[in-house]
Order: sequence, then C-alpha cells, then structure tokens
Amino acid sequence: MRIYPTARTIFLMVLGAPLALAAALVSARLWLVGPAWIALVAALLFVDALLAPGRRRMQLTLTAPGSMASGAIQPALLQASFPSGVAPGRVEFAIDLDDRLAAEPAHGRARTRERQAVLPLTLTAVRRGEGRVHRVSARWRGPLGLTWKQRDDALDKVIPVTLDIAAVKEEALRLFSRDPSVGHRLQLDLGGGSDFHALTDFRPGMNRRAIDWKQSARHGALLAKEFHVERNHHIVAAIDTGRLMSQSLLGRPRLDHALNATLLLAYVGLKMGDKVGLFGFDARPNVSSGVTSGPNAFGALQRLASKIDYSTEETNYTLGLTQLSGQLSRRSLIVVFTDIADSTSAELMLENVGRLLRQHLVLFVMMRDEELEAIERKVPETADDVSRAVVAASLLRERDVVVTRLRRMGVEIVEAPADQIGPALLASYLDLKRRDLL
Repeated sequence: MRIYPTARTIFLMVLGAPLALAAALVSARLWLVGPAWIALVAALLFVDALLAPGRRRMQLTLTAPGSMASGAIQPALLQASFPSGVAPGRVEFAIDLDDRLAAEPAHGRARTRERQAVLPLTLTAVRRGEGRVHRVSARWRGPLGLTWKQRDDALDKVIPVTLDIAAVKEEALRLFSRDPSVGHRLQLDLGGGSDFHALTDFRPGMNRRAIDWKQSARHGALLAKEFHVERNHHIVAAIDTGRLMSQSLLGRPRLDHALNATLLLAYVGLKMGDKVGLFGFDARPNVSSGVTSGPNAFGALQRLASKIDYSTEETNYTLGLTQLSGQLSRRSLIVVFTDIADSTSAELMLENVGRLLRQHLVLFVMMRDEELEAIERKVPETADDVSRAVVAASLLRERDVVVTRLRRMGVEIVEAPADQIGPALLASYLDLKRRDLL
C-alpha cells in the first residue's frame, strides 16, 4: 500500500519557485511567498490524503477462469469496491502476469458507479503450463487530485493452461460428419485391402482372381474371397520437443500445434481400431507411451501430452530416432513433427530417417512458416528489408531441398499452415489406409 503525490502536486510545488522569484524582484520582503506557497500545497496534500478513500476499506478482486486451453481467449474482471466513505470518480487498474498468459488491456481506467469500479479485460493463454497472476493493483486520486492511493495485492493465482481437447474432439467430429467414408469404414473397406474377411457368392464385376476354386468345387457354387483393409495398425507420433519447436508460429508455439494435431490423429485412429503411441525427444528421449488401444487410451495420451514442456535444448535426431526404432517390434506408421534448423542437423535427420524406412512407413509433418514467406515476398524499402528477405529466402530454400530429398527417399509429406496441420494430417492418414500402405 502506497501514498504518493500526483503530477499536479509536483507541478504546483515547482510553480512556487518562479512565484517566489517574481515576488522577490518586486520587493525583497516578499521572498516568503515561495515557502508559504509550498506550505500551502503541502497542507492541501495532507487534506487530500485524509479525504481520499482508504486503501484498507477498499476491496480489490479478480474474477478469472479456473483453467484455460492453449490459445483460448476468455473474459476476466478487475473490480474495486468502496463499501464506505467517499468513493473516487475513477480507478486505475493494472495486472501482472507471467509469460504463459497475456491480458488486454494490461492496465486501464474504469469509472466508479454505485461505489464499484469494474475493468473488463480478456486473458489469452499463450503457452501451456501453470499460468500465474502475480499481482493486481489499483490506484485512485483524492478529491483535490493531489495524492495517489495505491493498493497492490500479491495473488500468485495459478491458472493452468492445458491442451485444447474440446477443440480437438470438435474438429474430429466435424471431419467425421464431412467425410462419410470415415463413419462407414466397414462397408467401404470390404472388397479392398489384404485381410481375408469372408467367402461370398461370385457376382459379375468381381475380380476373377478372388475366386476360391477349392471352396467352389467343394460347395458346388462359384465362391470368391472378400477382403477388407487391415486394422490394428501401429501409429507412433514422434514429436521433436527441442528449441525450434518452442518458437511461436501464428501466435502459438509450434509444439502446441503439433500436440493438437497428434491428439486429433489419436482420437480418430483409436476410433478406427488402430493402436496409437506418443514419443517425444529433444537432446534425449523424454516421453514414451508405447502403442495403446482401448477406451481409456485417449485419456492416457492426453495426460501424457499435457506434461510435455517446452525445451531450450537442441534436438538429437540420432539418439531419439534410434531409440524409437528399438522400441518398435512391427511395421508402424511413424509421424514425425519437427522443424529444420540448418543443413547439418538436416543431414543427421535424413540419415536416421533412412534407417526407419527399411521397416516402417514414415510421414513427415511440416508447418509452413507464413511469416517467413511474407518477409521473402515483401517489397524491400530499406537495406534491412533486403537483408531480411535474403535470409528468409535462404532458409526457405534449405527447407525445400530437405523436403525434396525426403520425397525421393519415399517419405510421405504433409505440408500445411500451422493451424491446418491437424485436418491435413488426418486426410493423409485416411488416404494411406485406403491405399493399404500401412
């Protein structure tokens, strides 16, 4: 709690100096005008402090959500109440947050009505983790406008920032309703794939190579084998949690975009009978769930994904992908989320991906950096613009070279804006299942 003078008080105090000088020039005996003026201002300052509403009688409260999803924007309220005494005309508020939360506005004024001043604001969940509200402050002036009274409340309120699971499920349901083949897999799977399903009467238009001659001879009727696409595939999301994936893209860290896309893929994959696993690595592997299935698998993957934190370490592709390969006992679809930093790390990544391709199907998810592309396309106006455009073009060119080499190696590529990688990844996964490449 603090009491201090306003800018008006300082101005009036400083004004005493020229008044004393002017009075002294008129008559030497009037030099006391300056000290008298300062004494008058000090007396008014004391009176204003007494008349202003007390800090202890004021009630300062913050109304905020108990938890937030990453990237979500929710309303909050800062409220100051003056149950007794004279209420000020206006109250100024300020809120102090950590880097996982952002407030708009972070400070502002509110007019007092019915002894209450309320400042509405919006909280934005910037990064996952435990977002904290360190402090809220309110200050108001006395009736003469000469003193500030300020109250600071250290709240240390924790607002957990979690993955946006509701948005993941909503997106999955939307894609299910938009693509009928997702909701009726059994009917569309019949007649294709490699798994034997049943014997059926041979009908015109069916492939003659599907005829089972032995069973036809035994039953005295022409019978054909019916196949369906194999289920129970193993899908592993290998997520790079290193330094580059912690950088922001479209207002959110790349890692959060990757985790949301992973959960969307896991939700649909588990619904379709496949087994899904999660593997995270930076300088060393830090998360490994193994492939799981069943009704409780998605909840377990969700909790595990929420525990993945941001890292400042460089990614070790050799250690991470080698350990992942050692954990897989059968052919799997490995979905790799990463970002390319330089040609050296790209070479190491390509070398280890080549080893995975000997047994597994690898799908790379690349987030398009639209901000970098905008820098390259921008018409340069200054020398700094030219330098930035050259660097951006160089980075994009290295990225294109790596993507081209991955395609030549036989890696499936999903490249989309960061906020669209979930639907793009899901479309690629369904296409691979239809083509029976898993």
